[in-house]
Amino acid sequence: MTTTTPPVAAGSQDTSGRSTRASRVRKRLNSRTATLVAIVIAVVWTIPTFGLFISSFRPEPELKTTGWWTAFRDPQFTLQNYQDVLFGQSASSGQLANYFINSLVITLPSVLFPLAFAALAAYALAWINFRGRDWLYIGIFALQIVPLQMALVPLLSFFSRGVSLGGVTLMPAWNLDGAQNFAQVWFAHTCFALPFAVFLLHNFISQLPKDLMEAARVDGATHPKIFRSIVLPLVAPALAAFAIFQFLWVWNDLLVALIFAGGSDVTAPLTVRLAELAGTRGNEWQRLTAGAFVSIVVPLLVFLSLQRYFVRGLLAGSVKG
Repeated sequence: MTTTTPPVAAGSQDTSGRSTRASRVRKRLNSRTATLVAIVIAVVWTIPTFGLFISSFRPEPELKTTGWWTAFRDPQFTLQNYQDVLFGQSASSGQLANYFINSLVITLPSVLFPLAFAALAAYALAWINFRGRDWLYIGIFALQIVPLQMALVPLLSFFSRGVSLGGVTLMPAWNLDGAQNFAQVWFAHTCFALPFAVFLLHNFISQLPKDLMEAARVDGATHPKIFRSIVLPLVAPALAAFAIFQFLWVWNDLLVALIFAGGSDVTAPLTVRLAELAGTRGNEWQRLTAGAFVSIVVPLLVFLSLQRYFVRGLLAGSVKG
């Protein structure tokens, strides 16, 4: 008697093959070798930050004559470096307290504005049907390839001269001064962040279940209600992931802030002041190390506090079913 084996569907073979490969990759990543490599990489990445942290507390004579690793043999630590760099009265001290506030004033709106606008635009592009929607999305996606440096001069001209067409002024010059220059920095960072933000959030919002949206419309929910009550809670990890990226980018930015905020102590952020200290008084290492650690402590706190949302945002949509 002859027995025949029923044919296996191609889709089943593909699924089993993918699951087998995924299991092999997962097994390799969970091996002791992979764990050891990850620990080594983490230590190598952490050592410079740890050395900077130790150096920022060392007295000037010790810092300039010995390496930071020698601090454990003869511990001599002081808070004078931070006192000088934050609240010192001399011009060479740093006076970073005011610049620290300026960085917060620049960064927080520069994160919230593109986050809000991009979430609204991504929802509209994903779930509202209108003519030219696909072409608009393609145009927004294409804007990501425009280098930031190419947009600086046109944007600066937009602020200083306004917009004119055929001798008709469509928008007057901004003519801002002093603390008003913060608005220019917010506008610039928002414009530069929107293409990537819309692209990122659109990928998440468009993957929401269609049945969920249709059920909400059947119940009489309008688009604002759906966006506020359904979409925002579900895409919170994606919002947090973009917020971290944008916060780190704006906080560490020097070019945009230097061009649109100016170098005055009224609007200049920490990065501008640290560049001045490194360029004019690079021999005062004790203040540079303290100032550098002041500038990185806030991004570290933001990343550590939002890390679980960041990981969820990166993994969301990677597994279906």
